Amino acid sequence: MLKSIRNTKGFTLIEMAIVLVIIGIILGAVLKGQELINSAKSKRIYTDVQGVAAGIYTYMDKYGTRLPGDDPNATAAIRGTGWATGTGGTLGNGLIEGGATGSDATPGSMFTCAAATTTETCRLWDHMKRSNILTGALNSTNPPNSYGGTIGVANVAVQGLTVNWIGVSNVPSNIAQSLDTMYDDGVATTGSIRALAAYTAGSEAPILVFFRF
Repeated sequence: MLKSIRNTKGFTLIEMAIVLVIIGIILGAVLKGQELINSAKSKRIYTDVQGVAAGIYTYMDKYGTRLPGDDPNATAAIRGTGWATGTGGTLGNGLIEGGATGSDATPGSMFTCAAATTTETCRLWDHMKRSNILTGALNSTNPPNSYGGTIGVANVAVQGLTVNWIGVSNVPSNIAQSLDTMYDDGVATTGSIRALAAYTAGSEAPILVFFRF
């Protein structure tokens, strides 16, 4: 019995070191991979926002400076039969009205447009689809974003500033902070990128992020 115990071999220090190095390499690769995924998603958010802004400016160029959703000429009588009933006749005052920011947990109407919603903030999507600027079903539903939320456009107050904003819902707080730092001043309450809630470093809690255009 004693002989059997003496002959039992364990790991040497060198073997243990090799195992720990391998584990470290695997963990590093996993963490780096996750970092790359998050970076790609955050860049996709910004690209999507810039794409929406470009689409709005394209619409304005095409239809004489009228904003989509706020275009009183977006009627079947003026634009033709492709512009179905219920897609036109708005104020034309340069404000995308009828939206609300909602809350981090329950986004408001600017993020949750139903197919037939006729507020300006929701008609915007219908107008851009009928203009062949955006793809998708010809209705007022919002486009999705890469974090499982949606993109909304509305004239709302964000941290004391009421202008036309492009908003993105369900963005992790740390990603929102990264975007703000990369493209603006890194502060949730000031600048051209703002959020309804303060950023929390390292937190993946969803928040609403807004981009001025």
